[in-house]
This record gives sequence, C-alpha cells and structure tokens, in this order.
Amino acid sequence: MAYQEEEQVRLRRQRSKQAIALAMQGRWREAVAANQEIIASFSHDVDAYNRLGRAYIELGDYAQAKEAYERAIEFDPYNVIAQKNLRRLPYLGEAGSEADSDRVEPHLFIEETGKAGVVSLSRLAPPAILARMAAGNKVYLKRDGSGLAVANARGEYLGQVEFRHAQRLIRLMEGGNQYAAAIISAAEDRVLVIIREAYQDPAQAGQLSFPPRGGESLRPYGSEKMLRRELEHIETEAEEPVEKKAGDEGGDTEE
Repeated sequence: MAYQEEEQVRLRRQRSKQAIALAMQGRWREAVAANQEIIASFSHDVDAYNRLGRAYIELGDYAQAKEAYERAIEFDPYNVIAQKNLRRLPYLGEAGSEADSDRVEPHLFIEETGKAGVVSLSRLAPPAILARMAAGNKVYLKRDGSGLAVANARGEYLGQVEFRHAQRLIRLMEGGNQYAAAIISAAEDRVLVIIREAYQDPAQAGQLSFPPRGGESLRPYGSEKMLRRELEHIETEAEEPVEKKAGDEGGDTEE
C-alpha cells in the first residue's frame, strides 16, 4: 500500500512538472490537456484547477477559467490564487479580448550579476488594465518626462519605475544600452517587473545596470523560480523581501 501511495505521489508530481513546463513555454492548449489529465486522476488537485484556470485565461476562454477557479474554491474555500483570479475575470470580460499574451522567453529570467534586477512599480494603472497582465508577460520601458514608465505590448501604461532606479536606467539608455523587461507578478495593488540588460554600449563598459549597495557583493536573484511559482499558482512570502531588497539595493535580490 505504501508503495502504491508513493507511486501516486511521484506520478502526480511528474505530471505537474510537465504542466508547469508547458505554461512556461506558453503552450496553453497543451497545458489545458495536461491539467485536465491530472484532474482526471486526482480530482481534488487544487493546484491543477488553478493552472487550468490560468491556461483558459491565456486562451481567452473566461467562462471555462471561471469554472476551473470555482472548482478550486470548492475544494479549498480560502485559496487566495483562485479568489484573486475570480476577482480578476470580470475585468478581462469587460476588455472583450484575451489577456495580454505577449510572453517573454524564459531565458530573460536567467540573470547575469549586475545586469538584471526586480523593481516594484509605483503610480499603477487602473485595475482594469492591470488585470490583463500576468507573470511572464513582456513589457517595455518608455521615457516619461523625468521618469521611466512601463507599458504593455499594446502601449498601455502600467506604472512607473521607482525614481532612484529610473534615473540610472535612463542615463544608461541614453548612452546606448538596451533593456528587456517582463512581469514577475501582478495584482491591482502591486506589480513586480524584472528588467534585464539586453545590450551594453561599448562606451559604457563596466557600468552596472543594477549596482550593489555600498561594499556588499552582488548576488543573483532567483527570478526564474519566482516565475515558476506564479505559473504554479503558489503564493509565497518570498516576494516580500524582493520589494524591500529592490528598494534598498537597486533591485538585486537573493531568494
């Protein structure tokens, strides 16, 4: 009996990893099938229902997404992921289109020391716009007067990069540097974005996009792990130190 239980746990874990990998690659129809297969064998798997809901959102099938999240709530009434997305769905329906699905390649989340960091946006856009954003969505940096704004693929304003980070990045961008950015996590009251140096102008060689705090060595940030957590629909307190560290050190953090 113990062997059979262990085998079931192993099978469930293996299928979950496959479903998460499909989500990481943006293969949403295959992700739907993978999570449905998990549910067929493990009918009370709340994480699978949450992943299924996310896949349906990405495909623009909000009715099916609502059903999946409601099933998650049925088995776990206090599940914060399902609750959050059920609140989010009406905004997506009002938008009349799919969630913003301009997704970044996973390699963006593999950081090089000093070249990438996570920032918390300020002066956020209305919830109706933020509701369409999710972990992995590609975003763009735009000069906005003396500040640095972040916009989605449709050109819609999402928020402002904190001033102390913005001033350094603007200077480097004016000097020829180029940056890629993506959503790490998004809610109506908080948005985290990873910004990564995609090209450094030779004239700025040696200048770090995300320098450390005085005397402290730079440490890599596990942003890919955070993205995986978002796609797994696991809320974690690990995001809290990120915001503090991003504010204290210019965005370089350690999980």
